Amino acid sequence: MNLSDINVGEKVTVCELKASDSMRRRLLDIGLVENTPVECVGRSPLGDPSAFLIRGAVIALRSEDCKNILVKR
Repeated sequence: MNLSDINVGEKVTVCELKASDSMRRRLLDIGLVENTPVECVGRSPLGDPSAFLIRGAVIALRSEDCKNILVKR
């Protein structure tokens, strides 16, 4: 499953990043590496972007970018 599939309040663990180039670098820079716990803490009223708690920081990610982040429960 990918990060865009989880619900608000759900906690998952990162398995793999499918993003490439500069987006992959940005995701790695914010700490999205294998085995990183991630929690969805909110969604905007229209559903995009979503807010995630990653290593103590709340980060907003677009659905388009979340589809490139594979996670497991």
